[in-house]
Amino acid sequence: MSEKINLHNRLVSYTTRRSKRAKRLRLAVYCDGNFIVTLPKGIKKSSAQNYIVNKSQWILNKLDFFKKISTSKAFKLTPDDYLKHKDKALRLVTKRIKHFNKQYGFRYKKITIRNQKTRWSSCSKKKNLNFNFKIAFLPEKLRDYIIVHELCHLRELNHSQKFWNLVAKVIPEYLEINKEVKIFSLKI
Repeated sequence: MSEKINLHNRLVSYTTRRSKRAKRLRLAVYCDGNFIVTLPKGIKKSSAQNYIVNKSQWILNKLDFFKKISTSKAFKLTPDDYLKHKDKALRLVTKRIKHFNKQYGFRYKKITIRNQKTRWSSCSKKKNLNFNFKIAFLPEKLRDYIIVHELCHLRELNHSQKFWNLVAKVIPEYLEINKEVKIFSLKI
């Protein structure tokens, strides 16, 4: 159900959903500007509105952030772009994997370029490395971070401290770059 609430003299629209599985009240602000409140069984709408008011600054910050991203120089790539650029992406990724793997010496089976909607890359248990063709459009430091990230999954197929120590061996500023990758994900 769509509703409105006044937060710091700003009228904000949101949608409420009831969930039998939810254990607690949940707020979600999405990059398209949608704001959704999920209510667990037994929670009254008045409790949800109080919660929204308590989290109002966080909500407004997220809405403003996503609005700023959507009005910045975003560009969208099409399936035709995948066909045009997948070979370029494969050459680029292969070259950088060879470069970084001199530090690690990990074994992998194959490198694949895909047109994925929500992921930059992945590493399978079979030691196959998969990359989104859009990686070719990223700034070099972001691209290198993604490549090193997947290389390190060849040794640690998790996000444990051991994994992050492996990443830090080559990219010590990985925390800041990871944040940049998330922001850039909204633009492509």
